[in-house]
Amino acid sequence: MTTPLFDPVPGFDQPIAVLKHCHDKIRKQLTTLQNLLGHLAQHGNTADARQAAKAVLQYFNKAAHLHHDDEEQDLMPMLQATATGDDATLLATLVPEILADHQRMDQAWLTLRPELDAIAAGAGTQLSAEGVAAYVAAYQAHMAKEEGQLAPMAKRLFSPQQMEQLGTAMQRRRGIAPEAAETPNPAAVLAAMRIDYVQSSLNETDVLADPVAQFQKWFGEAVKAQVIEPNAMDLSTVTPGGKPSSRIVLIKQFDERGFTWYTNYNSDKGRQLEQNPHAALLFFWRELERQVRIEGTVVKTTAAESDEYFNVRPVQSRLSAIASQQSAPIADRAALESNYAAVAAAIGDAPPPRPEHWGGYRLQPERIEFWQGRRSRFHDRIVYTRGADGQWSMQRLQP
Repeated sequence: MTTPLFDPVPGFDQPIAVLKHCHDKIRKQLTTLQNLLGHLAQHGNTADARQAAKAVLQYFNKAAHLHHDDEEQDLMPMLQATATGDDATLLATLVPEILADHQRMDQAWLTLRPELDAIAAGAGTQLSAEGVAAYVAAYQAHMAKEEGQLAPMAKRLFSPQQMEQLGTAMQRRRGIAPEAAETPNPAAVLAAMRIDYVQSSLNETDVLADPVAQFQKWFGEAVKAQVIEPNAMDLSTVTPGGKPSSRIVLIKQFDERGFTWYTNYNSDKGRQLEQNPHAALLFFWRELERQVRIEGTVVKTTAAESDEYFNVRPVQSRLSAIASQQSAPIADRAALESNYAAVAAAIGDAPPPRPEHWGGYRLQPERIEFWQGRRSRFHDRIVYTRGADGQWSMQRLQP
């Protein structure tokens, strides 16, 4: 019997071995993290330190969460569906512990990640020794549970068909097409689509007392993070018949008075707001895994405010506002272009005047909810509600 020259990487036909292989890679990155702590204390932020920080960030920002998803979405549910007797009793205790471990490790990572980001960028030298120790200890204890209890149970209980099912799910999660896989059922693919949110958390101690100030803080972070069109928001109104209607508009101003956008007063949304001034706004900043939901009553801005904003718009946008009877039917694109050309010719080089049917709306907020995505759909939700006295109260909502 000879000793192999190297340890082969297990294939997904051995899903439990793949999970153990993931643990080996986690241990390697935890060792890198510990070594980085000592390196910084002795040598500062060198090229080696930056490379180590990038390696740790790359793994724990993504790959480690795939491993957690393997457990939460496939391995543990499959065990719960299969186990009986003492095995089922053990899982009743073990599964909540492992889910709590994931939450605890995610929270610890949120503390370490900004420090590692700064080190990787060459802008920082600080790495919390206490944070590293807690993170490493949490992961080591967690992996011991899985290797000592979950993995042996799966090897003992799963049939070859279940092992194949687990391996296939793990491949698809990583974007690897299983060999000779059948064309997936679209409904099954849709049902399986999920992304765990891991970027941040939201606690009562994190938010400001004034929700508009908190919105300003989050909006600034969305701009800094280069979110695509951070000012885009879903505006929902209600028809006279009580049917909801939604569309994307762009916020142009916000302050303590409310949230302002501009549009054609004769459009569908304008007519709906005329009948029912209650509306809702929704911002979704995917890159930050955040939503802000705002509900309130809508009023028109003053003519002076509408004039001020209209006059700073590009000339072509002002001509479009004059030429278009927003939401009204038209024969084709050529007719639309013809209307624009006629308006442009009539106005000539003069500044386009704001039409009376175009102006601003301001939603005066009564309820503002800040939503931060978290793992396993266990999201953070903090809502502010304005009382009759105009003062804001704050509370947490369950996800």
